[in-house]
Amino acid sequence: MALRGKVVVGMSGGVDSSVAAYLLKEAGYEVIGVTMQIWQEQDTETVETEGGCCGLSAVDDARRVAMELGIPYYVMNFRKDFEKNVIEYFVREYQAGRTPNPCIACNRYVKWESLLQRSMQLGADFIATGHYARIEELPNGRYAIRNSVTAAKDQTYALYNLTQEQLKHTLMPVGEYEKDRVREIARKAGLPVAGKPDSQEICFVQNNDYAGFIENYSGQPCVPGNFVDRRGNVMGRHKGIIHYTVGQRKGLGLSLKEPAFVLELRPDTNEVVLGYGEEIFAEEAVAAHVNMMSRADFVDGMSVTAKIRYNHRGASAKIYHAGDGMLRCVFDEKQRAVTPGQALVLYEGEYVLGGGTIQR
Repeated sequence: MALRGKVVVGMSGGVDSSVAAYLLKEAGYEVIGVTMQIWQEQDTETVETEGGCCGLSAVDDARRVAMELGIPYYVMNFRKDFEKNVIEYFVREYQAGRTPNPCIACNRYVKWESLLQRSMQLGADFIATGHYARIEELPNGRYAIRNSVTAAKDQTYALYNLTQEQLKHTLMPVGEYEKDRVREIARKAGLPVAGKPDSQEICFVQNNDYAGFIENYSGQPCVPGNFVDRRGNVMGRHKGIIHYTVGQRKGLGLSLKEPAFVLELRPDTNEVVLGYGEEIFAEEAVAAHVNMMSRADFVDGMSVTAKIRYNHRGASAKIYHAGDGMLRCVFDEKQRAVTPGQALVLYEGEYVLGGGTIQR
């Protein structure tokens, strides 16, 4: 038995999770590699083209890394959990006129909840991933995610929804390194994925065709409707609300005197609301399904840095309780395209304070 305990590493077949497994073995843990089988119902050709953390190539690459490291390796089936908590959620949100982040749902309910439960049954003390983030126990006794050492690859935004119990049993060794250093470690360790490129697109949607996926999965074709302005004036016809998201400018198929942006999606009336210029900026965001991390609660008027999407730089803001477990975030300066369905993630310095799902 390793002195530092047993850890199950979620191995996607990429360089980050492979280096995480290597670092933990070098640190004295008993390491077990696991790839989560989550979206492999299709024919072999389709699955292979998907790549990412879902394709058959991910399993092959992870198995080769495990052999190189001399650690046990297993493939665990989480297809039902993934379909319920990620696929169905993704489709439902788009149909409701919201823009979901399926990676956040996958992290919370599959990569952590399902994997952690299965790993504990195997007698593991921890699970680990290759995310660029750090976990620390704070003086107040709570666990929190801290920014990684590299802002360019930081993945804390997508992890805001993890619970205290999940954080307590999680290791993220890659968060201490820059990406170039991670690849260098992989090369020196002789890992066969050292030069493998990062996956970018959502793993279960081919060619980034969200609308086509939603139509095929739900069996419900897109219904065209009207583009309207804030006053209800018809500006043209749209292809169906699942083709659009708040802030979108390109792909509207309209010939207008000045660039227009999507301001709002109205599934009840099947309308896409368009506007111009400053209309796309908002003074505040209201979020539901709030998960607190570094603190159990906050004081009204507390100053934070708020991110409204994964690649958002973050904005200074103040936060307030909004009733019914919701949170209101008032920005110091107006922010562009506050999008219902996306995550509002709040930071106190380098630490994730908490976050929720944007409602408006």
